[in-house]
Order: sequence, then structure tokens, then C-alpha cells
Amino acid sequence: MKYPKTPDEFFVMHAQWLPILEVLRELMLNTEMEETLKWGAPTYTVNNKNVVALGAFKSYAGLWFFQGALLKDPKKLLINAQEGKTSALRQMRFSSVGDLDVDVIAAYVDEAIGNQKAGLVIKPQKKPGFTIPEELQKAMDEDADLKTKYDAFSHSHRREYAEYISEAKRIETRIRRLEKIIPMIKNKKGLNDKYR
Repeated sequence: MKYPKTPDEFFVMHAQWLPILEVLRELMLNTEMEETLKWGAPTYTVNNKNVVALGAFKSYAGLWFFQGALLKDPKKLLINAQEGKTSALRQMRFSSVGDLDVDVIAAYVDEAIGNQKAGLVIKPQKKPGFTIPEELQKAMDEDADLKTKYDAFSHSHRREYAEYISEAKRIETRIRRLEKIIPMIKNKKGLNDKYR
């Protein structure tokens, strides 16, 4: 997948959602926030702190509020897209321009900016330790180079690989995932590096 190098490129790549994205972008640019590009998406910041990002997917375009869980959400518009995985991030989804109530969205954005300026943040919780799944451990026992490269990763990268295999319920899936990650580990690539 090709990632845009500029916000303008992002909008060109998501032409199907352009009417929605243009309204949202104009709304963001009419605030004190600065526009940048992070994770392949237009992201709006205050004092270099992420406040809101735009997103475009198969069935909707939307706004991501980095500290959305702190917003009052009187209209019940905010969604936690990864229940159980994200504690702060919330999103608004729109499938047509008719879904946009600019005044309501502006109120949410203003509150998010105010929260950021006030230093209100939800700190990520430290995850407990992790266990290396037996499939990965066996592969490392049989391949010293694999073990050396795996051990050279940061704690968070090792965790990502371990959890990626452990989360699979079926042994076939676990083996398939192991086969996928071995070359990545040997090439010193983190599981989620393409998103960073």
C-alpha cells in the first residue's frame, strides 16, 4: 500500500470521500491547529501535540480524536474502534456530506483543543509481561540467528510478535503467522513498522 507524502496527496488518494474530507479539513484549518501528516493521514496538532486526525476507509470517512475519551460527547457520536485496545482514541464516522453537522463537529474539536491546551491526557497503561508462544520459542531454539535478531528488538517489538502469534486460536493460524514473521525478524523489521 502506498502512503501519501503530504496531506494533499492523502486527499487525492481518497477521492471517493473528498466531499466529506474537504469539509472536515476546512473546519480543522479554521482553528489554531497546525496540519501535518502522521501515519499516512492528515493530523492536526496544538503545540506539536496530536489532537485530531482525518481518516478514510472503505465504508466511511471520519475524524480521530486522540484524547476522545475525555470529550463530553453529548450527541453520542464518538466510537471506540478497538474496544479493549484503545483507552483514549475515539472516532466520528461519516458516510455522506449529509451526515456532517459542522457546528456540532466544531464544538467537539474546540473541546479537544481546550483539553489538549489544559494538558488533559489519558496515559497509556503499562502492559503486564508477556510469554513467548511455544511455536516461536521452538523456532528460536532451532535457529540461533532468529533468536539473536528477536532478542535485539525492543521490548515492545518482541511483545508485538509474541502477541501476534498468541492471539491466534487455531494452531494452523499460529504456524502461518510464525512463517510470516520469521523473515521479518531476520530482516530486523518490526511487525507494525509499516504503520510507524
